[in-house]
Amino acid sequence: MQQIERFPLPGSDARLVGYLHQTLNEAAVYRTKRPCVLIFPGGGYEFLSQREAEPVAFHFFERGYQVFILYYSLKENAKDMQVLMEGAASIMMIREHSEEWNVLEDQIAVCGFSAGGHAAASVGILWNHPRLLEKMDTQNGRNRPNAVILSYPVITAGEFAHQGSLKWISGAAQGTEENEFWALDRHVDATTPPTFVWHTVEDDCVPIENTLFLINALQKNKVSYECHLYPHGGHGMSTCTVEVGTPNLHARSWVSLCDQWLEELFSFPL
Repeated sequence: MQQIERFPLPGSDARLVGYLHQTLNEAAVYRTKRPCVLIFPGGGYEFLSQREAEPVAFHFFERGYQVFILYYSLKENAKDMQVLMEGAASIMMIREHSEEWNVLEDQIAVCGFSAGGHAAASVGILWNHPRLLEKMDTQNGRNRPNAVILSYPVITAGEFAHQGSLKWISGAAQGTEENEFWALDRHVDATTPPTFVWHTVEDDCVPIENTLFLINALQKNKVSYECHLYPHGGHGMSTCTVEVGTPNLHARSWVSLCDQWLEELFSFPL
């Protein structure tokens, strides 16, 4: 395994850490280029959860993917579309270095948890929004991911919002136009990438309505999606194992279901 570190957006401290498979030349049959998963840990845009970073990255690495974690900007540094630009720049950087890093540039998924789910979803949903295009050159859509994976994501504004996350990402108070802009379910359109999302009914931090509003918007716009709702379990469950402190055998099925979904989408057998 080769580990690399880059800073994808000039003027930003956001770090892109990659875990790359190296070609096994001695094998009779081996992979060269591989699909890629870019992970956004959660933490309410206040911190970055360790259990939603490397444990997730190592799972996808074991499945054969090239994997990156984006340690994006937080708190007052997250506003003004900063995190969205960091995510967009990361995808463009991965595509720019696809030969060097052995990445299939048309098979890049973003994967986010909680507020990191909001960040990942914004990268997939707002990839061609005029406000983003005013701030950066996206090279005719080279910032668009090919798939979106969301775990108990922050999505909406209003009654069911996780206002702590929206406060930091918008830099504005609840009910303001800027705060409401970050209700991502309102921006879904037919260009939104295929999406996998899961949530628990008992989540008392980010209400399940966030996911329900999202899948309603995906359905309305005829975007391909898969959704799994689990009756039990709290927030921040990551891979639902003892190792991440949230063992839940039933909810853990999201991991294998996501594996199957992504492998089918990318035609990438284990």
